[in-house]
Amino acid sequence: MNEYIKRILNILTLKPKTVFLIDGLGAILTAFLLMTVLRNFSEYFGMPRDTLTTLSITALIFALYSFSCFVFSNNTTQKLLLPIIIANLSYCVFTLGFVIYFHNRLTILDIAYFLVEILMISALVYIELKTLKVSRQ
Repeated sequence: MNEYIKRILNILTLKPKTVFLIDGLGAILTAFLLMTVLRNFSEYFGMPRDTLTTLSITALIFALYSFSCFVFSNNTTQKLLLPIIIANLSYCVFTLGFVIYFHNRLTILDIAYFLVEILMISALVYIELKTLKVSRQ
């Protein structure tokens, strides 16, 4: 693994609260993109509006949880990390399920957006798992 990436991982795992901030900001970005970009440019995106709304509300709930953990928790984040890891993984599974279910309606932009989103969330889950592992030691 690249030394730069290792350094970033080390910094994040030593400051576990920062992971909640990154998670919350990512969830806000997801909700924003789903509600403003994908919904307002529906001629380029085929995912149904109600599905976009469901995904964006879910992302906002995750953001609220992550920001609450960032603000109110002390540095013992072990118990708080596991729920957001499970939530993020579940979000990825449901998103992939929606992509498969609506595949005949989706454009290449939909597929590209959702695959990139799943990859980004998966990378964040990897960081969260590393942080959880370090916090258990």
